[in-house]
Amino acid sequence: MPGVRDAIRDFLAAGPYAVVGASNDRAKFGNRVLRHVRAAGRVVYAVNPGAEEVEGEPCYPELAACPEPVPHVSIVTPPAVTEVVVVQAAEAGARIVWMQPGAESPAAVAAAEARGLRVVAGGPCVLVELR
Repeated sequence: MPGVRDAIRDFLAAGPYAVVGASNDRAKFGNRVLRHVRAAGRVVYAVNPGAEEVEGEPCYPELAACPEPVPHVSIVTPPAVTEVVVVQAAEAGARIVWMQPGAESPAAVAAAEARGLRVVAGGPCVLVELR
């Protein structure tokens, strides 16, 4: 798993970040990831087409709408949505996508890798890694 460890290290080294699937529901993982990344002092953008703001900050309908390019994208969506998000991430200039547990699928991983994205999937969660 050295490739994944390297991708995690690079992901956490510098932002900005986006959390796709951010939510205003504090019990949901998308909200917890957003708050955790923000609490770590990182620049992070909430992305969810169904919300105008999350946790009092603007929320963007897609990655391309963020105010600056976001090279590191944490994905907290159902696997079928993740398959679409990785395409959008590549088009928006992302370099690393981290599919949080439950967001990944073989098709999403393959789509991301086919577009040259580095992928973290199938295991570690950003909440654990930022501790």
